[in-house]
Amino acid sequence: MPSPRTPATAPPWYRELNRQKWKSFFAAWIGYLLDGFDFVLITLVLTEIADDFGLSAVESASLVSGAFITRWLGGAVLGALGDRFGRKSAMVASILLYSVGTFACGFAWNYTSLFTARLLIGMGMAGEYSASATYVLESWPARLRNRASGFLISGFSLGGVLAAEVYEQVVPGHGWRWLFYIGLLPVAVALWVRRALPEADDWAERVGAAAERPNPFRPLFAGPRRATVNTVLTVAATASLFAVFTPLGAGLVPVLSVVAAGCLTAFAVQLGGRKRWLLFVALCVTVFCAFLYSWPVQALLPTYLKTELGYTPGQVSDALYFAGFGTMAGCVATGFLGDRFGTRRTYGWTLLAGTAFVFPVFAVHDSPIGLGLLLFLLLACMQGISGLLPKYIAGHFPTETRAASLGFTYNVGALGGAVAPVLGARLASGMSLGQSLAVLTFTLTLVVVVLIGFDVPGRLNRLIDPEAVPDHLVAPAEPRERGEPRPDVRPF
Repeated sequence: MPSPRTPATAPPWYRELNRQKWKSFFAAWIGYLLDGFDFVLITLVLTEIADDFGLSAVESASLVSGAFITRWLGGAVLGALGDRFGRKSAMVASILLYSVGTFACGFAWNYTSLFTARLLIGMGMAGEYSASATYVLESWPARLRNRASGFLISGFSLGGVLAAEVYEQVVPGHGWRWLFYIGLLPVAVALWVRRALPEADDWAERVGAAAERPNPFRPLFAGPRRATVNTVLTVAATASLFAVFTPLGAGLVPVLSVVAAGCLTAFAVQLGGRKRWLLFVALCVTVFCAFLYSWPVQALLPTYLKTELGYTPGQVSDALYFAGFGTMAGCVATGFLGDRFGTRRTYGWTLLAGTAFVFPVFAVHDSPIGLGLLLFLLLACMQGISGLLPKYIAGHFPTETRAASLGFTYNVGALGGAVAPVLGARLASGMSLGQSLAVLTFTLTLVVVVLIGFDVPGRLNRLIDPEAVPDHLVAPAEPRERGEPRPDVRPF
């Protein structure tokens, strides 16, 4: 007779989660849905805004970049709030912040005012990413945490699909501003769902009950001199990034980019400390490359469809449905695969599979259905795998500093999303937009395959700290035979 613990008698995975955990997951997931809805709105109306404000292709693309400029600050600050006071408080603060920014977009009177509103959205969505991701990961059983990560990120994709539907119904008859006004309405739903959530299990057990709460920013303010220097660095980084992506920095972009990179690297070194500074830097670079391969398509696909293929608003929405549902399917599928084969192995092989669809997507011109199917497959692999990114990054950090560390490294790296649409638009001056998007996506995907598939951040970290825990989110390992590899450090 099989023992009660054998797989033959094990309950289905979803029964390991009680009703309260599913409710908690839904509260975080709906925040991601609204995050995706609010963020994608700008990509749908870039051409309309450019016509109203008389913007060039690069200027209109920089409006997408605006939300990335302040993400590093929002992710770090709201992440630190989540580490110190709980994941739930950070979740509420972040959704309020990006919703106010979305509403303000509807009242913008010129390029600068709209760009400024996008800065608020960036801070809020950065906090949403770190707070909701850590909340769900720390609430689900360890063996299901790739699923938790993938399922959660699928909400962002559905938000994009809903935004496309609202675009089709609203913009042709009422103009682009109403798209942003409507973006505020669902906020009440998210706040109502989150009103009575319990705290994440891991945080409540390890931090909430502790006598002293963590302060992830303590290394930055260890004395008056260091506090002053880091305040100056914060101002310098934010001002430099703002100038890089607006006409203020005309002619000085290379210098300002170096200043911003230097400031952010200084923060990464201080937050990582003696043992983890190289890990912080390597993760920032990895996420930067991940955004560089994925965001040219995400940000400029509607523009490509409208300008080069001549699609109507209805056809653009149809194409985005295929893309959005492909991403959702990929997030869910890779969640199961990640729990079965390991996070990094799944990440590497899925991205490699996705490269097969990059050039075919931009070779299809006269078949909307064919293009839609290829977009579904491309986004299922290339964007769907991003569902595992929270699990991959968060596993490098202990509970006490997880939200701030995840928020900082992910959102500094997310500056790749600010560079991507502008880079894609600039490359399009020498080739077609479709060609530039294909080249960027294919090339940078291979870079990310190497960085994540071969665990470059982890390997660099172990050069400094050979005893570093490979994954803080896995279940405690059973005693291993001599020579057996540690969990999730199998070669790609």
